[in-house]
Amino acid sequence: MSTAASSSTPPSAPSSPAAFSSHLSPAFPGRAPWGTAARLRAWQQAAMEAYLADQPRDFLAVATPGAGKTTFALTLASWMLHHHAVQQVTVVAPTEHLKTQWADAAARIGIRLDPSYSAGPLGREFHGVAVTYAGVGVRPMLHRNRCEQRKTLVILDEIHHAGDSRSWGEACLEAFEPATRRLALTGTPFRSDTNPIPFVTYAEGADGVRRSVADYTYGYGNALADGVVRPVIFLSYSGSMRWRTRAGDEVAARLGEPMTKDATAQAWRTALDPKGEWMPAVLSAADRRLSEVRRAVPDAGGLVIAADQDSARAYAKLIREITGERATVVLSDDAGASGRIEEFREGRERWMVAVRMVSEGVDVPRLAVGVYATTISTPLFFAQAVGRFVRSRRRGETASVFLPTIPDLLTFAQELERERDHVLDKPQRAGEEEDPYGPEEKLLREAERQQDEADGTQDQLPFEALESEAVFDRVMYDGAEFGMQAHPGSEEEQDYLGIPGLLEPDQVKLLLHRRQQRQIAHSRRKPDEEADLIELPAERRPVVSHKELRELRRELNSLVGAYAHQSGKPHGVIHTELRRACGGPPTAEATAGQLRQRLAKLREWATRMR
Repeated sequence: MSTAASSSTPPSAPSSPAAFSSHLSPAFPGRAPWGTAARLRAWQQAAMEAYLADQPRDFLAVATPGAGKTTFALTLASWMLHHHAVQQVTVVAPTEHLKTQWADAAARIGIRLDPSYSAGPLGREFHGVAVTYAGVGVRPMLHRNRCEQRKTLVILDEIHHAGDSRSWGEACLEAFEPATRRLALTGTPFRSDTNPIPFVTYAEGADGVRRSVADYTYGYGNALADGVVRPVIFLSYSGSMRWRTRAGDEVAARLGEPMTKDATAQAWRTALDPKGEWMPAVLSAADRRLSEVRRAVPDAGGLVIAADQDSARAYAKLIREITGERATVVLSDDAGASGRIEEFREGRERWMVAVRMVSEGVDVPRLAVGVYATTISTPLFFAQAVGRFVRSRRRGETASVFLPTIPDLLTFAQELERERDHVLDKPQRAGEEEDPYGPEEKLLREAERQQDEADGTQDQLPFEALESEAVFDRVMYDGAEFGMQAHPGSEEEQDYLGIPGLLEPDQVKLLLHRRQQRQIAHSRRKPDEEADLIELPAERRPVVSHKELRELRRELNSLVGAYAHQSGKPHGVIHTELRRACGGPPTAEATAGQLRQRLAKLREWATRMR
């Protein structure tokens, strides 16, 4: 332990952290939950008490996006400075924009951080600096020297970024090992890889796997119950896609149907092509939803998260054609982009389109409608993206996020309230498929490969999206699924897009139930020749991945084998009897629902034989 760290004597904690925070402006944080303290939210006060009880050198606070991690950290920093536990503060943030945002937030409670610090002595007027992980990676010894010279509190915002690369992690260890106190913050305490995160404690479970251990956790479910964050309505769209592969083959498929991983990726990519029909239809639906929200929340804004800069520009052009208004476009993490984000934050424009930089940490509370128009399929990025829309300003607000009907995305949406820890050990068995939460190694290799490096694809044709159409598929809310398929622009689709912008959570669920019942009743009155879409409620149309479908077939074949041994009948005869009893095509062509029905029937037969 360094001299600076060992020489500090923890001051006695006040009876209540709220007592110390009483000097804060009533406008900070400004969005306390209903029924809690005016200056500190209930979880922030509880986290302060948890810290002050022991005052450890390292403390990991996990709080869902939008809950107020910045307020908690700065209140704690203010307490430490006031009680001389530390003499200066260093904030480490993922991006240039976020370090400026930290400095602005700190200034509102009297902590002056220099967001433009690069080297040399710090001006006397500052209490510390705000830097990026990349900046620490470039000059770790600069920050180590500062920690050794004065007792320092280091706030590591979104600490999982310290594991983004070996160099960043090593730089953080080198720079901040001498720090007196280290406060690590994250809203998503898991990574797609197994890189250890500096200053995070890992504990081995009964299964022998090491997982991160948080000192205080405030999950989305708790925040939702407290009214700190908005509930999220997910609206998914499927539709028919047609594309040409690199081998020159034309392929057609429908989003949401079981496909191989490669086919799913290509169909998804086809849907997001701005030249097709899918994206204009979804953007138009999202804008209609935004108009409904703005009836009750006049400054509500929308955000399209794009896959790349070309797509972002194309989506902005589509939004201009749909709405007649210009969209704010954020293409890179530079000074100009930060200014555009801030202008959008304070303004009343309808739409912003960005690639990645607003996926995490950027605070634009008026964002209420989102379009997930990127092919990134990790739970980490998905959670960060959805986190942009859940920051609550008033009771009754609901966030709406539009998604393609991709199995992984719908699974992430259903598991939004599930808390995760960073798993350090992920043993891979021989022949086991890639973990759906694993890193996208193929994309990483392509990004790192030099432009002129031969990879055997020079003679192949480029991938080409040929055609796409959108179909409203379902609404997901509070773990339940609602709706039947409908054409864009139809009354059935508008039933769901037109849900009022201000409703209590139980009212939202009741309204969704009623609208689904109305849609079912309307469908029954339609002539058969008009039933060109799947006329089943969402809960009876489970979206499964190719892997899940394969597992169902494997389970069925296994049970058929066991039943054949028990009954003495050949396998083929049993499969034929199952088809006769349950209907449907051969096993290789059966849907997930048909396979589950046959499994249930087979178990019923086996029970009767006992």
